[in-house]
Amino acid sequence: MDEKLIQRLESAVLRLEAISTGGHPATSPANASDAALDPSVVAFGDLIDQYLGRVSRAAEIIGGQVLEVTNRIQEAFSVQKELLIKLKQTQKPNPAGLAEFLKPLNEVIMKAAALTEGRRSDFFNHMKASVDSLSALAWIAYTGKDCGMGMPIAHVEESWQMAEFYSNKVLVEYRNKDPNHVEWVKALKELYVPGLRDYVKSFHPLGPVWSQTGKIFAPSKANASASPSAPPPPSASLFSSGSSQASSSKPKVGMSAVFQEIGTGNVTAGLRKVTDDMKTKNRTERAGIVGGSTVKESHAGSRAVAKVGPPKFELQMGRKWVVENQIEQKSLVIEDCDSKQSVYVYGCKNSVLQIRGKVNNITIDNCKKMGVVFQDVVAACEIVNSNGVEIQCQGSAPTISVDNTSGCQLYLSKDSLETSISTAKSSEINVLVPSAESDGDWVEHSLPQQYIHLFKEGRFETTPASHSGG
Repeated sequence: MDEKLIQRLESAVLRLEAISTGGHPATSPANASDAALDPSVVAFGDLIDQYLGRVSRAAEIIGGQVLEVTNRIQEAFSVQKELLIKLKQTQKPNPAGLAEFLKPLNEVIMKAAALTEGRRSDFFNHMKASVDSLSALAWIAYTGKDCGMGMPIAHVEESWQMAEFYSNKVLVEYRNKDPNHVEWVKALKELYVPGLRDYVKSFHPLGPVWSQTGKIFAPSKANASASPSAPPPPSASLFSSGSSQASSSKPKVGMSAVFQEIGTGNVTAGLRKVTDDMKTKNRTERAGIVGGSTVKESHAGSRAVAKVGPPKFELQMGRKWVVENQIEQKSLVIEDCDSKQSVYVYGCKNSVLQIRGKVNNITIDNCKKMGVVFQDVVAACEIVNSNGVEIQCQGSAPTISVDNTSGCQLYLSKDSLETSISTAKSSEINVLVPSAESDGDWVEHSLPQQYIHLFKEGRFETTPASHSGG
């Protein structure tokens, strides 16, 4: 630590001398070794040593795929440190130049994402938490309020919230089995919050600080003149400047979305906006919502006539978000919502939906292996006719109802512990709440699904049957 302290002091003296002689404090260092002594670069190195070192130590004990994906995290942070050094010697590039500048980081993250493809392993949740968390490193791509992403600090926090959906699963699975996995998850969280978040807050709160007089970073002629042809997903190039209908029909994930839009030269081009033609009142084909009479039909009969329709992701009449028939979509996000709008999720499978903001009501209907993360709801969150769903409330919800559902995991925040939960014709309902004793742990409670009815004093008294989760 003494050597690093001396390096920081020497760097501070050089900056003060530049200011006193009329120079600009943001001028580019003479070489890479001088840039490496910049306080922001040194602090990032300390971040790697302090926080990422703890993650690596836990991963080495676990070994296997957890160690492999942790090595990808280590590689990604090392690449970002190299980019921070170049940042001090480079003027702010144009979008094409920025895509070329960030290409090394993008390649590492794509390599990490490839680990989650193929057959699902026993450590899938570890790997998804790791890969999703790497999207936090995209803070370095922030170019202004019109670039299509949040401010750097908010972006880091939101990226971890996406990864936390999977890290919580690891905590639940291993909290009573293997403390090394619990340590790995806690260390991974602290790497981003508070680690990376506080670093960005201290040195780059308004975005990366580029040099004012450094060299101009321009893309190579080959990349500027033509984009590589995109092979079939998932190996398609993230830097393809052309956007085809085939690729735009499928949402991009995390860092992939960020770098894809940077490569097109217009970072807001790919954002899902609700245009006039998407609104129900302006559409020529008026596919109606299920009527009240249809709802009264038996569950078995409705399944017999049900057909898989086209996927939908739209705001209808400005009041109702409709998310229908989304299959294998892990990055569905509703952002522009308010407390007067409702969200209706129907027929989705193996997908994850995030609702960022307060809405009036949320309904999850006929979904399988669906994950929904929401902040606040005014009225209620309803789960009906579904199987294997996971719901996480990060804010507050007065009521959560589960009807005719098999397999439902409810994650409640500290603000939602007073939520009223009602169940009917449902089984395997588990509620996880934050532990009162330790930070970051979850305590699982199984809701009873068997009851005893006794006729006493002229009426029936009903009590839950005793079982291990009671």
